[in-house]
Amino acid sequence: MTLSTFKNVLFSALFLAISFAGSASENTENGKEKEFNPKEMILHHVKDAHEFHVLDWNEKPISLSLPIILWTDNGLTTFMSSAFHHDDEGHTIVEKNGGKFVKLHEKIYQLDADATAVVFDEAHHPTNASKPLDFSITRNVFMMWVSVALLLFIFLTTARSYKKSEDGVPTGIAGFMEPLIVFVRDEIGRPMIGEHKYKKYMPYLLTIFFFIWINNIFGLIPILNGANLSGNIAFTATLAVFTFIITTVSGNKNYWKHIFWMPGVPVPMKIFLMPIEIIGMFVKPISLMIRLFANITAGHVIILALMSLIFVFKSVAIAPVSVAFSLFITIIEIIVTAIQAYIFTILSALYFGMATEEEHH
Repeated sequence: MTLSTFKNVLFSALFLAISFAGSASENTENGKEKEFNPKEMILHHVKDAHEFHVLDWNEKPISLSLPIILWTDNGLTTFMSSAFHHDDEGHTIVEKNGGKFVKLHEKIYQLDADATAVVFDEAHHPTNASKPLDFSITRNVFMMWVSVALLLFIFLTTARSYKKSEDGVPTGIAGFMEPLIVFVRDEIGRPMIGEHKYKKYMPYLLTIFFFIWINNIFGLIPILNGANLSGNIAFTATLAVFTFIITTVSGNKNYWKHIFWMPGVPVPMKIFLMPIEIIGMFVKPISLMIRLFANITAGHVIILALMSLIFVFKSVAIAPVSVAFSLFITIIEIIVTAIQAYIFTILSALYFGMATEEEHH
């Protein structure tokens, strides 16, 4: 790792510590300091949100608001998340388009017409509110658009570089991208799918590899306050579903025969293996979904837990240890960002190869 990279990682760890210092000592209405709750803080940073909370300055939050887009009985309702004034407990009621809205744990609820406050049951569920259709631009959605725009810029710039090159020698960003693209082709596509069939799957393999990798990297940038798209199970589930659909559509006669009527084994064993193989069809994408989600989320939770030690022990003396270990885990996470993109891509290619493999005699 170069010195400049080490400096960037160190800066990220220190920025994370500073941002924690602003959020770790929230005050109650009567001015008394709340007891620091590491679980609440970690879940707040890991889950999706309707705004980018950067840090607190002079007990005032500094954040980037995002659009709230709701479909209610009165039609489309839009406003900015700043209307809630950083309230996530349902105390702030926003009145728009004839409706009353509150935010509870990053979920938007619409109050009944005659309600003046949120009423909770014993399980702390709202009893006088319902969920409208929520199409809001959350920070994960926003960062997904940013990553798509960045991917388009990178690949269009790379293509333009090759078009302008008279001798086909890559320059600029194309010189950086070519080894990565060749790596995905020669180390993932060809060996997993086969020499004669890998080309039609390369656009998908390249897309998910760079898409996952870039979003994993974005999740490590503290100023984005944990815009952890790859740590959202809905995101990983969507990618796994695409892999499942492509695998199923690509399946040839030999693939389906091995699932429903395994060749080369006695009939009782064929009947026994058939339900296992059918279950295996769905287990594969589920494992893809959970593996990416769990590994990325676990890394963030570990870093946040280590930083929480400073406020749990209420001692500055523990800060060097927490920051040092957080820095170490952050360096590992930088490597994991690429490893998890590689694993998801190579397993997808493996499933495509299994689906298109010809029968051997």
